[in-house]
Formats: sequence, structure tokens, C-alpha cells
Amino acid sequence: MENCRHKCWPQDLSPELSYRQGQKPLHEYLRDNANLNPEKVAIIWYGRKITYRELNDLSERFAAFLTISGVKKGDHVALFLTNSPQYFIAHYGIQKIGAIVGPCSPLFKEWELEYQLNDMEAKVIVAADGLYDIVMKIQPKTQIDIVILTNYGDLLPAKPTFNVPAEICHPKLIIPPGVHDMMTVINDQEISVPFVNLNMKDVSLLIYTSGTTGQPKGAMLSYENALFKTAAVAQNSKIWVEDVLLTVVPLYHIAGMLLGLNCPIYSNASMVLLYRFDPVAVLQAIERYKCTWWYSVVPMNLAIMQVPNAGQYDISSLRTTRATSFGIILTQEIAEAWAKFTGGCEIFEAAYGLSETHTADTFMPSTSVKWGTQGIPNYETVIRIIDPETGKEMPFGEMGEIVLTNPGVFQGYWKKLEATNQTLREGWVYTGDMGWLDEDGYLTFSGRFKEMIKVSGYSVFPEEVEAMLIRHEAIGQVAVTGVPDAQKGEVVKAYVVLKSELGTHITAQEIIDWAKQKMTSYKSPRYVEFRESLPATGAGKVLRRLL
Repeated sequence: MENCRHKCWPQDLSPELSYRQGQKPLHEYLRDNANLNPEKVAIIWYGRKITYRELNDLSERFAAFLTISGVKKGDHVALFLTNSPQYFIAHYGIQKIGAIVGPCSPLFKEWELEYQLNDMEAKVIVAADGLYDIVMKIQPKTQIDIVILTNYGDLLPAKPTFNVPAEICHPKLIIPPGVHDMMTVINDQEISVPFVNLNMKDVSLLIYTSGTTGQPKGAMLSYENALFKTAAVAQNSKIWVEDVLLTVVPLYHIAGMLLGLNCPIYSNASMVLLYRFDPVAVLQAIERYKCTWWYSVVPMNLAIMQVPNAGQYDISSLRTTRATSFGIILTQEIAEAWAKFTGGCEIFEAAYGLSETHTADTFMPSTSVKWGTQGIPNYETVIRIIDPETGKEMPFGEMGEIVLTNPGVFQGYWKKLEATNQTLREGWVYTGDMGWLDEDGYLTFSGRFKEMIKVSGYSVFPEEVEAMLIRHEAIGQVAVTGVPDAQKGEVVKAYVVLKSELGTHITAQEIIDWAKQKMTSYKSPRYVEFRESLPATGAGKVLRRLL
């Protein structure tokens, strides 16, 4: 594996990983940036410019408030909010005192939030005030005794410079008795963070994932894990101090956290931060602030190219887009269309990775892109493909379970020893994902082992079928699942979102007949169901289990 990695390693990229300011927690990078470049803009929030000094001071004050409130090293603090400067303030403020960040999806309803808060044993929650109704209803059923609310509009400028989503312009909630307002406690607090003896191997993040099986579990990630992956991605993706990054993907998601929160701070870069994806706002932001680097998901890129009069925006400053194929697969055709639309910006697959490794275990070399693959192993990463039943390593080109190791590997699942032992073995993560390596070391991800469909004894991976179906000119999005069949055990069912301009007269049978001509019979769908949209996470990942 190592020989393959070096054979295709980009010549313009050092084979050794280096750290900009040494091996220390990322919040120390924030402090250093504030000391060395205090007036440099860290975040642009709809026109509101927050410098590194201000961002660091705000996080220091928040850390000090947590300390006087009794929060100590090792305590879990839940974050129930999405993209905003307050997310940065809370995330780094929590970690500065050795407490552990526990992101909760702001899409959660009562039962989901209650489960996660109880599982992580959180006593503190930082939430958007628009989500307080949910927090209030479940708080008596949890250990939460400190509630801190924030309004997304608190740091908005008086005159925004591009489109602000209406939902973050609602009036500020009148803070109930016993509840704290985040900006009030920050502004009332002295910058006085007590010294906390931290070790790079201390857990700093509890990110919840379904893992390979069962209920969501908290993957314990350390300061070292976060720094390693951040440095590796910043180096192989060439994120420099002069860059202006566009941050759109949700920060509570591990990929958004890595590329939207950690990488800009590590690189001492600037970022334009959006609450959520809006194609017109993206165009406005890139044009006004000359964004150079963007992490997206493919449907975002397609949506932007379909904006009426999109050509009136000058987005030629954009030089790099790293994208993840969620729902729609990134193809060479899409990449060529994106390059033409932007005036030369290159786009290719971002990475393969999982929460248990702080993601980004591979990367795509910009000088030797292989479409349909997830790239080559990242720095200090070894990937093997094994037979999931025998554990035997598979030859190049043959499918098996992906197992990997690197310094980003988690310490285990919080209070889930059995699940930890199943997934983490002697430093190797047994991912439950299926895929193969080619002779150049490029990884192709085929799908989750548990989502595999068994048709007459043959293994069918949803992603493989989806990759073929999406080539139909009328299909805009597609997801594939297995459905029971009396004779074959299971057969394939496709859920299809048609392109509005092409799909008016297409029938399910026509797609089934087309598929039979294009793929092996047992892989072709027996059923096709048309949908207006597909269920997805906040980050855009299609949720097959809901289909």
C-alpha cells in the first residue's frame, strides 16, 4: 500500500506532513493568529467582519464564563445550532478549558435530542433561541442544568452585503429566567481563562455517528486527531494564508467542521460564512469577497449553474472546489461544465472518510484525477481491503471491507465497549464500508455493507447502481434500496427525481427497460418510484433508510 501511495503521490506536494505552528490544539492556533495578525479578518458573516483578535477574545470570554459556571475539563457541552460565528466562539471556547464539544444536529426533534444529550451525559447546552422550545420540552428528562441561548442575528451587520435567509432575521427571544443569553454573558465577562493542563490525546470532540450498526454512538476524537486531519487536508488541498474560503456545509457535520471551521483557522485564512446554502447568496459572496476555495456537495454546484442570469456574477476568483457526491455523483462532465461556468475553477472529489477518523482518509491528487474513485490515501494513512468473513487481504481490483489506520483514528465510542471492539482493533478501523483499491492505490467506495442488496445470492451495492442510473438524461437524482422478493430474496428499487426540463413524459417502465440494457440484469431495478425530492441529512447525504 505504501508503494502504491508514493507511486501516484503528486510531485508538487511534499510527501511529509508538516505543521504550521507545531503540534498543539487548534484553539492555540486561533490564539497565535490573534497575536500575530490581530486585524486580519477571520469571518465575514453577511458583511459583518470579525477579526482574529475579536474571534479569539469572544471565545476566551465564553471559556471564562463556562469556568465560573462550574464547567471543567472532561465535561460534555452540547451545541445545538448551525453555521454562525457563535458556533466558532462556542466550539473553541469549550475546548480552551478542556471540555468536550458535542455537536447535535439542529434538525433534531425532541426524541433525537433527548437521546443524544442523555447518552453523552451533557450538563450544558448552547442552542439557537429558535430551538429553545425543543430544549425546554426535553430538559427535565436530561441532566442539562445550564442552558445558553443565542440569536443568529446577534452578529449580523446593520446593512448586509448579500442575501440573508429570512429565518435568521426573526426577533430575539426574550430570555426566560434561569437561562443565559450567550452574547450577554460574553460581553459581561472578563478575559480570564484559567490554565488547564491539556494533553494532545485528551478527548476534545464527541461526534455522533451510527457507526457500522445500531443507535448513534459518540466517537471520541482528540486534539491530536483534529490537528492531524486539519494539517493534512490544508496541505494536500493547498489552503493558504491568503485564501478566502466559502463555508456553507454544516459545521456540526464532521466534514463541515474539518473544512469549514478548522482548516481556515489552522491556515490563518479568511472565510465567508453562510448560515445555509442559497445559490444566489453563494454567487454574491464569491463575487464580492473574491472567494478562492470552496468545499461543496455536488447538488450545490448544479443548483448554482442553474441560477437565472448566473453569468452576470464574476466568480473567476474561485480556483479550487472540493466536492462530495451526495445524491448526485461528480462526473468529468459536471467538472468540465463547472470549469467553463467559473472561468477555470477545478473541481474534483473531496475525500473518503468517516466520523471515527475525523474524515478525509483519502484525497484526490489534482494532477492525476481518477473519476469515480475517492482518491489515494492521505498522509500517514494505510488502507487495506479485506474479506469481511475471513479477514484475508484482497488483491487489487477485488471488492471487500475497507479497513484503515492513521493518526486521526478515534479512541472508541463513548461508553460503548462492545461497539468499540467491533470497529476499532489494534489501531485499525473496520469501517463496514465496501470498496476496492486499484494498482495505483486509488480507492473506490462501493457502499455500506449493511446497505448491500442480495439479489439471488449476488451482492448489489446501491452506490454502484446509482452511478449508472444517474447517466440517464432524464434523471436528476436517484437513490437505490433493496425490497423483499419471494423468489430472489431481494430486488432493486430506485427512487428517482426527474429533471424538470426532461422528465415530463418519462415512465417508470422506460427507465427499467433502459437499465436492463445498461447493466447486469440482477443490478437493474425491478421497480422505479418517482419522487419530488429525496430525504437527506443537513449536509445533503441521502438517507436510504428512510426510503
